[in-house]
Amino acid sequence: MATTECLRNATHVEEFLLLGLHILPEWKPVLFVVFLTIYLITVAGNSLIVVTVSASHHLHSPMYFFLCNFSFLEIFYSTCTAPIMLSGLLKEGATISFAGCLMQFYLFIGLLTSECFLLTVMAYDRYNAICFPLHYTTLMERRLCLMLVVGSWLWGFAPAFPTVILLFRLHFSGRYEIDHFFCDFEPLLKTACSDTSSIRVYAFVMSFIVLPIPFLLIIVSYAFIISAILKIPSATGRRKAFSTCSSHLAVVTTFFGPLIAIYATPTVESSRTLIKGLSLLYCVATPLLNPFIYTLRNTEIRETWRKAFYKMS
Repeated sequence: MATTECLRNATHVEEFLLLGLHILPEWKPVLFVVFLTIYLITVAGNSLIVVTVSASHHLHSPMYFFLCNFSFLEIFYSTCTAPIMLSGLLKEGATISFAGCLMQFYLFIGLLTSECFLLTVMAYDRYNAICFPLHYTTLMERRLCLMLVVGSWLWGFAPAFPTVILLFRLHFSGRYEIDHFFCDFEPLLKTACSDTSSIRVYAFVMSFIVLPIPFLLIIVSYAFIISAILKIPSATGRRKAFSTCSSHLAVVTTFFGPLIAIYATPTVESSRTLIKGLSLLYCVATPLLNPFIYTLRNTEIRETWRKAFYKMS
């Protein structure tokens, strides 16, 4: 009966109201400055990595090719959610059109999924570099690297398109309020009054493909990597081998950790604050930490910056 009444009152959706973060009004200006600073540092830091790798010929190796694409992806990933979140901190929520909401959701899911696959590709690259060092250049030849990157982007955006089509066909009723700081899947479905079972089944299947499987492949890759590192006779060699993987492993932990926690959290009202907090981790923290993690532990990038600084001075 409730569903029938909802469908009877359903109208054409023109815009949604994103309720954003539930915080005291006096804290909103402070958080606006904090998140704006984080966003600017994220874009600047990842852009610096892209420019550094692209302009330095000695960094044109598979590892840095993947890092360059990963940083490029992080720029768009953070830009997908940050502006609308900042807008919501300036006033009581942020409005977004129906088409804009679906477009943001599509870009967010596509970039999120692409990042999952790209992190898996980077783990595969480190696996070949450490387990098969003599055949590394042959195994990770330029054409294969390009195919792996293009495949990561395609496999990221292609499965998300049917989800958007199914969302477009839903009926909505009420005030169209989304209890989140961006158009996420579960909060968006809560505004629908038509049957969402088909889209939930599709989303469950896709989430299983793009989250546990890549994460499992990364774990398997690092199991072989750690086994190979332990077989290196010298302590210096072991430290050098592990240092090439530690940055990637740190990014994997900060990215997959909150995602897995969200999928393991029951979708009840009492957990909305927790889900928003975890969403901030993989929407804001991971893109911010990426430049710092890779540059602080990467001597080649730091040395490139040092030489460039001395040339300019």
